[in-house]
Amino acid sequence: MSDQINPDHYRQFPVEVIDLTEHLSFNRGNAVKYLARAGSKPGADELTDLQKAAWYVEREIRRVSLQKETKR
Repeated sequence: MSDQINPDHYRQFPVEVIDLTEHLSFNRGNAVKYLARAGSKPGADELTDLQKAAWYVEREIRRVSLQKETKR
């Protein structure tokens, strides 16, 4: 059965991705979300999902790098 709020592709693992990502930073959580669900949403392009994950990883790398530079 399709659920508009919590669709099937959100519940494909024994643990919902949100249960993990809510303990991470925004960028890391979104990267994990896109990696875990890549290509599983009906009509979604797996490559696009992976590119979105990479985009969040790059943002997190920049954020952490900037944070390290600021502490010097």
